[in-house]
Amino acid sequence: MNTFEILLPHYDFSERHAIIIRGQASDILDAVAAFRVQNDPLARQIIRLRELPGRLMKRLSAPPLDLEDFTLLARTEHALAYGLVGAFWHPDYGLRSIPSPNAFMAGQQGDLCKLVLGFTVVPISKSRCRLITETRVLCLSDKARQRFTPYWFLIRPISGLLRRRMLWNIRRIVELQL
Repeated sequence: MNTFEILLPHYDFSERHAIIIRGQASDILDAVAAFRVQNDPLARQIIRLRELPGRLMKRLSAPPLDLEDFTLLARTEHALAYGLVGAFWHPDYGLRSIPSPNAFMAGQQGDLCKLVLGFTVVPISKSRCRLITETRVLCLSDKARQRFTPYWFLIRPISGLLRRRMLWNIRRIVELQL
């Protein structure tokens, strides 16, 4: 059973992207764990634009959202998984504190969504691996689903662009170390 099937077996929305990388699985996962979206100028600008309404309304004063804001849910030899819980359509993402993987797995209530952002490395030869990123979102109520659905369709193309850029940057980082 893969990490996703344990962490979020049922979900309402998902997105998946992959890239081939010359390198070893451990090096690739280390690069994923160290990656910061804020190091990509285009991604940084996209996130700033997404967060602009919240900053103008003074509902968002934290630094821009990045991977370090997610809770590490699991790391295995070939996978990493991060989680968020929130009302992502809110200007401040409506994030809730998740101090541990157990807190993520515990039943959440309210008009919120659970999100798992996972990375899986699949060796395809002695020197190459496929890095797959998958995002799954579970809406915890009908009201959350009604609110999240239009948000998802609005952000999905941009989210896909960010995920693909993240994969390209991780490939560049890993392959430069060879």
